[in-house]
Amino acid sequence: MTRIDHPLNTTIMTLDSKDIEFLDKKGISEEQLREQLEMIRTGFPYLRLEAAATPGHGISEINAEMALGALSCWETFLQQGGKVIKMVPASGAASRMFKDIFAFINGKTEKPDTDFIRLFFDKIEKFAFFPSLNSACVSLYGKSVATLMDEKKYKDVARALIESDGLDYGRLPKALLEFHKVQGRSRTALEEHLAEGAQYAAGRDRKVHVHFTLSDFHLPLARIKVEETSGHLGHYYNADYDITYSVQKPSTDTIAANLDGTPCREDGHLFFRPGGHGALIENLNDLDADVIFIKNIDNVVGDDRRESTIHYKKVLGGTLVAVKQRIDQYCRLLRAGVPDENKLDEMLHFLRSVLCITHDGADDMDTAGKAAYIFSKLNRPLRVCGMVRNSGEPGGGPFLVHNQDGTVSPQILESTQINHANPDDEKIFRGATHFNPVDLAVATRDFEGHKFNLPDFVDMSTCFISEKSRDGVEIKALELPGLWNGAMSDWNTIFIEVAAETFNPVKTVNDLLRPAHQPL
Repeated sequence: MTRIDHPLNTTIMTLDSKDIEFLDKKGISEEQLREQLEMIRTGFPYLRLEAAATPGHGISEINAEMALGALSCWETFLQQGGKVIKMVPASGAASRMFKDIFAFINGKTEKPDTDFIRLFFDKIEKFAFFPSLNSACVSLYGKSVATLMDEKKYKDVARALIESDGLDYGRLPKALLEFHKVQGRSRTALEEHLAEGAQYAAGRDRKVHVHFTLSDFHLPLARIKVEETSGHLGHYYNADYDITYSVQKPSTDTIAANLDGTPCREDGHLFFRPGGHGALIENLNDLDADVIFIKNIDNVVGDDRRESTIHYKKVLGGTLVAVKQRIDQYCRLLRAGVPDENKLDEMLHFLRSVLCITHDGADDMDTAGKAAYIFSKLNRPLRVCGMVRNSGEPGGGPFLVHNQDGTVSPQILESTQINHANPDDEKIFRGATHFNPVDLAVATRDFEGHKFNLPDFVDMSTCFISEKSRDGVEIKALELPGLWNGAMSDWNTIFIEVAAETFNPVKTVNDLLRPAHQPL
């Protein structure tokens, strides 16, 4: 038996041999369990804001000349053999995308009873999945969608879409849903990401490396889809695909706690939950390339609407490559010895003007201290993040934030990380002009070409606690620092404004009716 002091009071929590075996299988130590329970007990501090990142003050606006330079840099990088991986977080099921459809099926009325459901049925033939849905209805009921709707059997149509004896869209991942109509057929979100990757991330050998993070349950289906389609897409785009996959590691799961702070149990076992998308920092850490693009599975458009996306992806990549070359040059100089004051001042200016990192005491440091400070800030993973003008979409945003070491640096924050009860912070939050569409180009090697260990750059104080109901019982869940939030807190960060048309997420099924997801 192992006894752990309960973090909330003086009682003792006992772990039996089955608990120890369970933890070992997940790759979670008893010490980690104790730390997680302590985190749930104490909570986490809000971050201290300096300002919202805005154009000219934390966000770069790319003019035509700058764009040409970045594009040229990107093409040179590819032609010189640079390796690129496109990472697509695609782990979640699409159940939330169909929550209104589920509600309609479970509701009392047989006819469409909300604006959302009425729009869905009014425009049903415009969905790329309509032919598949029609076939499913014929198979299940012996009638077409049109006939069922004429007979007011709307719920039968809805069931054919989301239930397991039909298309099963309520359980499939977004990656495997038919998103777009293309040349008389349809494409899933997964296929569109393969197509997109071929148009900006193909190396000089036309090799396209794409990595999907998926759940164990959905991985076999994704492999089948890739086998079915990658050959055709490779021929169409003159690309040779190298597709890899990973699942969220069990060691990144987090304990759920009862309201009194004791660990939650299910059928006698400790109850752990997936730690959120921040757990994917471990998956990213396993990838090795010069440049890795990160973009969510549902933010993708068809070929005829992809020109802007390709342009800005290349701009992000080219900017990353150019800045990384400068950082590596400075790091090599600093590793060779202490440069003179003029060179150090040049590096400080680079920190402030390009990486937007400031420290009030940096100018007063002696030469050796200044060199050490600059090296510590430069020798870190680098990310270039596309930011779009805020048009009311939910999501995190770019801010300039105070860090524990006395610096102020760019960070992507979620609303939950901000103290809205503080008038100054709330004013800053309300003054934000942009938000995060999750459009990143990252470099994860140091100036000598060695991979950084990315978990070393996570700020665990940016975890947060969410309260959830499980089988009617309220529990507290520990969410790991988000992948592009606290998990990249100690990275160098550059924000670039990108066009709004590069952001076209699909959060509900009716989002597929938006112009960006319909043929031109």
